[in-house]
Amino acid sequence: MNALMQFMRRFRPQTNIVSHSERLRACCGALLGILITASVSALLVDNASLPFLMAPIGASAVLLYAAPASPLAQPWSIMGGNMFSAIAGVLCASWIPSPLLAAAAAIFLAIGLMFAMRCLHPPGGAVALTAVIGGPAIHQLGWGYVLMPVGLNSLLLLVVALIYNNATRRPYPHAQQLEPERSLHETQDIPPLARMGFTHADMDAVLKDYNQVLDISRDDLESLFLQTEMHAYRRRFGEIRCQDIMSRSLITVEFGTTLEEAWQLLLRHHLKALPVLDKARRVSGIITQGDFMRQADLAGYQGIASKLKQVVQRIPFTHTDKPEVVGQIMTNRVITASTDMHIVELIPLVSEHNLHHIPVVDQERRLAGMISQSDLIAGLYRGRLNSMASG
Repeated sequence: MNALMQFMRRFRPQTNIVSHSERLRACCGALLGILITASVSALLVDNASLPFLMAPIGASAVLLYAAPASPLAQPWSIMGGNMFSAIAGVLCASWIPSPLLAAAAAIFLAIGLMFAMRCLHPPGGAVALTAVIGGPAIHQLGWGYVLMPVGLNSLLLLVVALIYNNATRRPYPHAQQLEPERSLHETQDIPPLARMGFTHADMDAVLKDYNQVLDISRDDLESLFLQTEMHAYRRRFGEIRCQDIMSRSLITVEFGTTLEEAWQLLLRHHLKALPVLDKARRVSGIITQGDFMRQADLAGYQGIASKLKQVVQRIPFTHTDKPEVVGQIMTNRVITASTDMHIVELIPLVSEHNLHHIPVVDQERRLAGMISQSDLIAGLYRGRLNSMASG
């Protein structure tokens, strides 16, 4: 009885954790996609007796708008999957007299083609089946069925999905890591976060053993595992926020601060970076020793002091092509942390972006502090001691 109950529980629907706004986004996208696809297709079909919209395109719309990150919903999947399936369906309908055998063979051939061409797309099965049992209106199209309505419908729906998904902040096509990440230092080392825990090889081995189609990309699956590890570590670690470990007495500069003054501040206070603030104390950039080095063009070892001196010293002229103020050489795109961010969340920032200093901002995006790598290490060490003491 218990075994039967456990088996029956498998039929229960899974908990839906998608937000209401995401559900509405998907519904509106499908509405817009089908409306535009049907309207344009109807305009391009002269013969009113010919179908301008195929039913399987509705299933494609579900994938493209409700699950745009799925490998089954990517551009090559929808175009290749639907069109190769249409070819399979027309082929079977033409060569096999029995509709029953033709329908079964069409699905068999469609799945085989989609696997072979790496464009598995579930609605393709319906596309192949429609070519066999779609009736006289479909049969009279012959091989034209592959291009119209299948090809045209798929292309129009895809174009709308490209625009709509990206406009609603759902990157599409979904990014895939085609090559292993390269070290920032141009060495053979793998990224720091990948050196502990499971590796790419571990993931490949598990997926090979699983030997089934997953409706999630390998990169997304790996990312979810890493985030799960990070969340579990944070839960065990305790609540240590950025505001608990950040430096509060800060040396800052403005856009118009001279390079000479900024360099002197770095030397006097033994700093490697200075946040650049606007009048509202919001971070507009950051200037580091590396920025000065890049301006000095230190390709060789000779004349380092003189080259740096040329960068730092002001030119006594009203016009010059040489950078004179901080804003001309600072890094504009600054990665910041918030005061209430858990320090564990800083680890990917430091590791992936090779950051040595991270400005910390408050709820109004004003500078509240700075965290260095040494601050982070000290905070992690203290948190580990606290967790061991409480454990």
